[in-house]
Amino acid sequence: MPDKQLKVVITGAESTGKSTLSEALANHYHSISVPEFSRSYVESLKQPYTYNDVEFIARKQIEIEQNILSNKSPVFFDTWLIITKVWFDFVYKKRPEWLDSYIKNSSIDLFLVCDIDLPWVFDPVRENGGENRQILQNIYIDHLKKYGFNFKIVSGEGEERIKNAIHFVDQLIP
Repeated sequence: MPDKQLKVVITGAESTGKSTLSEALANHYHSISVPEFSRSYVESLKQPYTYNDVEFIARKQIEIEQNILSNKSPVFFDTWLIITKVWFDFVYKKRPEWLDSYIKNSSIDLFLVCDIDLPWVFDPVRENGGENRQILQNIYIDHLKKYGFNFKIVSGEGEERIKNAIHFVDQLIP
């Protein structure tokens, strides 16, 4: 295992297997998967989410990340602030001033972008199937490139997808 804690974010458009992959990787590496906070938060709302809700989600994501106890096992984050930033831009056409700086200065080692080769499945929290799914996927990848983050596209179904992701994570472990 590495000398420092390896931080891996599982990201990508809706319905691409992020949660499943994050949990599978945590099981494989005997580590932890940090669940997507926004999902449980939005599901608990009694009304549609607002700009303030999305900012609360962003701040909570940061708090959760900063409170992970450091050890030598990799930690896998089911989504992260890139999606939140894009959501601010896509839905509200604005974002908090502090968000960009936090993202630029983050210590994420690897982003695994789940390919959209899996079918989109309806879920009450999901909003962007169809054409928007591809548009958002492209925006996420463009942001990862803009920030200069290390990222890999993870394709395939089931065990193949998990094996492909393990291959990318293993490349970072001495």
